[in-house]
Amino acid sequence: MRPHFSILATTLAFLSAISLPTIWVHPSKAETTDNLMISPIATEHLAGELETVATFSGPMPAGVTVSDNGRIFVTFPRWGDEVPFTVGEVVDGEAIAYPSSEINEPEGAAAESLVSVQSVVVAPNNWLWALDAARIEFGEPPENGPKLVAIDLATNEVVKTILLPTDVAMPTSYLNDVRFDLQRGESGIAYITDSSTVGDNGLIVVDLASGNSWRRLHQHSSTLPEPNFTPIVESEALLNRSAAGETSHMTIGADGIAISADGSRLFYRVLSGRHLYSIDANLLSDPAATDEDIIATIEDHGDLGFASDGLEANTADQLYLTNYEDNSIMLRQPDGSLETLVHNPSALWPDTLSLASNGYLYFISNQLHRQPGFNYGEDMRQKPYALYRVRTDAEPVRLR
Repeated sequence: MRPHFSILATTLAFLSAISLPTIWVHPSKAETTDNLMISPIATEHLAGELETVATFSGPMPAGVTVSDNGRIFVTFPRWGDEVPFTVGEVVDGEAIAYPSSEINEPEGAAAESLVSVQSVVVAPNNWLWALDAARIEFGEPPENGPKLVAIDLATNEVVKTILLPTDVAMPTSYLNDVRFDLQRGESGIAYITDSSTVGDNGLIVVDLASGNSWRRLHQHSSTLPEPNFTPIVESEALLNRSAAGETSHMTIGADGIAISADGSRLFYRVLSGRHLYSIDANLLSDPAATDEDIIATIEDHGDLGFASDGLEANTADQLYLTNYEDNSIMLRQPDGSLETLVHNPSALWPDTLSLASNGYLYFISNQLHRQPGFNYGEDMRQKPYALYRVRTDAEPVRLR
């Protein structure tokens, strides 16, 4: 039997009936609804009607993706929790190892195993791509660990593995998120964000036919954390706080990523910052283009006033952005204006976004800011974690 985590399927986690104070409360004293942790925010500012798709009482989830026929896949990166499997599928109320328990064993040959996956994305050809950062507890990745692994959802078999060389996925790299454009080249292009915590940030481009890959915007200011950035989460400054009492700023670079509806622009944000950037995807995907030419196409869309983790786009050229500082998901219009799609106390660190063909936007809420590394070694997370969705009636970008 494959290992599994218990998942409690519930509906309508919208909390409009709850009266909550506006001040921050220690997580151990926070309110709970349907056994889900919520953050005390003013109810008059609630927005969006959330549905709880699943809850997770095991390790902390991070990534989510939904296929066109409704299959849901989630990731459990090996950041420090006990993780039986790093990629799972939600089936009949449980998350089970996907595509098998065996491939999720990190002790196996790194090139043939899923070591520690944060991002999964179903591409337009119905292949599930797993982006393996291969950094257990953020240690140095094993040889042949960083990679892209494609699984055909029709057969549930691995059909392609692309190993990323050490000059592309460096020992200090953290492969965070990925998007696909299958219109380009013979089999398509993948774009990856490198969220290294030591400044080796940038974008990685992968030719899916040849397996060739290359770095772009390496240590460019648009991919680096903003200096001395201090986000405010649950009304407190979020800092690295070690068990020894040492504090420092969170320095995580390029993170969220999304492709415009026509595939011409790639949007990205750093986790430690509030600016939004985009770049010309035609030049970015051209291995012959010069760095000078590529950098000239970067557009700084300004300080949005909030920081994000996940990004997603739809066919109307609207952009969804998590707002982890305010328990929210924002909707950016093509003209740059912003509106609140979701604001809910249960959205404790909205992480990955996945817009499905059924018109729902799915997202993980994982209390990332309550991990021990931000709280003097004390784990402030309170299970279960949650997977939510909100109705948008929008269509996902599928470039094929």
